[in-house]
Amino acid sequence: MAKNRYSMDMTMGRLFPKIVSFAIPLMLTGLLQLVYNAADVMVVGRFAGSISLAAVGATASLVHLTLNIFLGLATGSGVVAAKHIGAGDGASVHRTVHSSMLLAVISGIAIAVVGFLMTPTALRLMKIPDEVFPLSVIYLRIFFLGAPASMVYNFGAAMLRATGDSKRPLYILTVSGVVNVVLNLIFVIVFNMDVAGVAFATIISQFISAVFITYILLNANSEIRLSVTKMKFYKDEFRDIIKIGIPMGIQASMFSLSNVIIQSSINSFGAAAIAGNTAASNIDSVLHICCNAVSQTATTFTSQNYGAGLYKRIRSIYFNCLGFTVIISGICCAFLLAFGAQVLGIFSTDAQVIEMGLIRVRLFAVTYILNSISDLTTGQMRGLGKSVTPMFVTMAGVCGLRVVWVFTIFQWYRSMEMLYISYPVSWGVTGTVLLVMYIVSFRRILKRSKTDEATCIG
Repeated sequence: MAKNRYSMDMTMGRLFPKIVSFAIPLMLTGLLQLVYNAADVMVVGRFAGSISLAAVGATASLVHLTLNIFLGLATGSGVVAAKHIGAGDGASVHRTVHSSMLLAVISGIAIAVVGFLMTPTALRLMKIPDEVFPLSVIYLRIFFLGAPASMVYNFGAAMLRATGDSKRPLYILTVSGVVNVVLNLIFVIVFNMDVAGVAFATIISQFISAVFITYILLNANSEIRLSVTKMKFYKDEFRDIIKIGIPMGIQASMFSLSNVIIQSSINSFGAAAIAGNTAASNIDSVLHICCNAVSQTATTFTSQNYGAGLYKRIRSIYFNCLGFTVIISGICCAFLLAFGAQVLGIFSTDAQVIEMGLIRVRLFAVTYILNSISDLTTGQMRGLGKSVTPMFVTMAGVCGLRVVWVFTIFQWYRSMEMLYISYPVSWGVTGTVLLVMYIVSFRRILKRSKTDEATCIG
């Protein structure tokens, strides 16, 4: 298959240097994506007030719930492409790219239309406080208009990463991230546009990202080259994307659904609690992005090696990624324990907001490793093409357990601390079950491969 200077052969050579080389740009890309929302939060918190900060923050879990199922399809398309790349099947890679990008356009338009129309109803169901509601509607409706660009970027980036190219998505997000921050400051401080300003800044940046990623695919010198006239749903590849991507999206949405329920409970504590949780959740997102980058790395490396039939190398991928994610989690969590209040001060100078945010930051700092291990195990199972099992485990262990917690234990002991404890409890239970199921699945793959080898020899 054709290669370029950005691609990486994950089926040969030492694993750990390649894992680090692939994961670091992925982390930086995720952090720059986080800048989109973090910049919104910081600018409105500093220059528009706590009500505007709460208005933006109260929409976060709903945004994730809406987008995640489609972002799961984007990740699923990358898994399918990476498997075909590992197998050296250029024709299937070509068909995967064109099926994926058409799906990106259609899903983006659908999100924009439905999201814009349903925003007021959805926010009422979340019990958004009256003083926050009007601004939340404005922010969210504008944000949804950028969904087509967001989908095009994410599907396109998945195609690049399937080849081992995690650098160019980083370069694109660097440019668009700077644009987003600059426009935030101009629209809010200079033109006094409040939450509408940060929303417009975000979608303009998203369209810039979409243009760059599309240009790269149109001019690629390999099987991922995009031709607009060939965009259609190719039966086999589209079926595989749906088969892997839909369960991944549902799994991600289960996290978001439980977060919507928890956000609704947080809303009952008032604007200061919402603002504190908003600031803390942006800090938590840094932890998630760093550890999830390792999970995505495990998915892509496993997909290529699975396609190449290198099953024993897959086990080494898991342990190399496990060591890497433990190191990253430890460093980040130690920093937050020491400087959590100072970091929260970036988002708000209100002492009550900082106090509320510290409740979440400190608890997550000592327990987040549980989520890191669970996320990594899920990532490797996805690389093996098994996304249904993690979906069901997540539905029960994350969404189900947290919902039960909110309507039982939290009702008996109503406090922010008791609400947040539902997170590490669900991480521990879900991660344990996933690890057991991964071991069982991997042993079956090894056994099947040995049987196939014996059949060929015979």
